[in-house]
Amino acid sequence: MQRTRIKFCGLTRVSDVLQACALGVDAIGFVRYPGSARFVDDKRLEQLARALPPLVTPVLLFVNASKAQVDGALASVPNALLQFHGDESADFCQGFARPYLRAIAVGEGVDLLDSERRFPGAAALLVDAPSAGYGGSGRSFPWERLPAPAQRTLPLVLAGGLQADNVAAAIGQVRPFAVDVSSGVETAPGIKSVERMRQFIDAVHRADAQFGAA
Repeated sequence: MQRTRIKFCGLTRVSDVLQACALGVDAIGFVRYPGSARFVDDKRLEQLARALPPLVTPVLLFVNASKAQVDGALASVPNALLQFHGDESADFCQGFARPYLRAIAVGEGVDLLDSERRFPGAAALLVDAPSAGYGGSGRSFPWERLPAPAQRTLPLVLAGGLQADNVAAAIGQVRPFAVDVSSGVETAPGIKSVERMRQFIDAVHRADAQFGAA
């Protein structure tokens, strides 16, 4: 049975990184967008990345960053997966010789299959609800807007308003490769709750047992 991978995003404290990894998360996202309340600067990024054990993937989230800014963050975390939430082109996203996630805001009329065609080099597409600015919205969107798994050609990472009490329904309906959560496991922006992280991971595991392969 293929299990649903889990990514926690927007971590800002070493203690939260250690707890998330101990609970069994697959990937940890660090926000490199200064407009976000979860932004981590260069010094904090290095501290957080050093706390990661082997086989937990660091993910660096950018919004319309310059090439120099991305290269600088990769110098600190060379094994990172990249995640782009702005207006970056496919050429820019794949210009770092690193796997990347391309975020897509799934608003009314957005065609995910067209996004797959525009970003064929993406490791996966990360789908989220539209927001007033850039980055995550903290809200869910109608999952029926997404094409069926058999129609997709790229892995799908589902984000947007997920928490322990709705992630099982999301997995059952969408069958994503991975789920991504930030505010749904927080007590405040960038401050994660150990209990909420544990509840979220447990809910994903129960959903996998219920629905089988993702």
